[in-house]
Amino acid sequence: MNDSDPQRVVREELEWEPSVDDAHIGVNARDGIVTLSGTVNTYAEKLAAERVAARVDGVKAIAQELEVRDAFMRPEGDDDVARRCTEALSWTVTLPKDRVKVRVEHGWVTLSGELEWNYQREEAFEVTRKLRGVKGVINNMTLKQRPTPSDFRERIKAALVRNAQIEANGIAIHTDGSKVTLTETVPRWSERYAAEYAAWAAPDVMDVDDRLTVI
Repeated sequence: MNDSDPQRVVREELEWEPSVDDAHIGVNARDGIVTLSGTVNTYAEKLAAERVAARVDGVKAIAQELEVRDAFMRPEGDDDVARRCTEALSWTVTLPKDRVKVRVEHGWVTLSGELEWNYQREEAFEVTRKLRGVKGVINNMTLKQRPTPSDFRERIKAALVRNAQIEANGIAIHTDGSKVTLTETVPRWSERYAAEYAAWAAPDVMDVDDRLTVI
């Protein structure tokens, strides 16, 4: 693809995606790097726009310059946003009670605390990112240390092979205790996301270092 092709396709994908209002989103592409600029109404919409761009063939990286700016609502106070986050987290049955701490500054939410599983950490992020008044989420949740099984690497490799979205043969897996490093190449940005997700899903993974290159 030349530079104009991913730019055009990303624009078309943004127009097609119902969860994104692309009226104020600018798209620029150069050497496989797509820059998203302009404004959106919510943080959830900002992340959705990034996912749309990532699934386009030829996109190797994304520069995220979108700002969250809702022109139709009054500015939210940090206390209102914090209260909304706390209530939403307390109603989420997959999260242990009172384990997620919330701090809000200028609309940016910081999550902290310790959880058992990465899916819980991702759930806390998903719950808060969709709330009104949230401009961004910093996920500082940590995972509780557990013993690492001896067949750690093979279990992750098997998970990658089972995933129909991933060309597992092109991915190298390195383990160091409970840390997993993914290297080598994948053909699409969406496969990189899927590989990282599959690695996180393995029991006892505490950290995933995604060094995969999109070619």
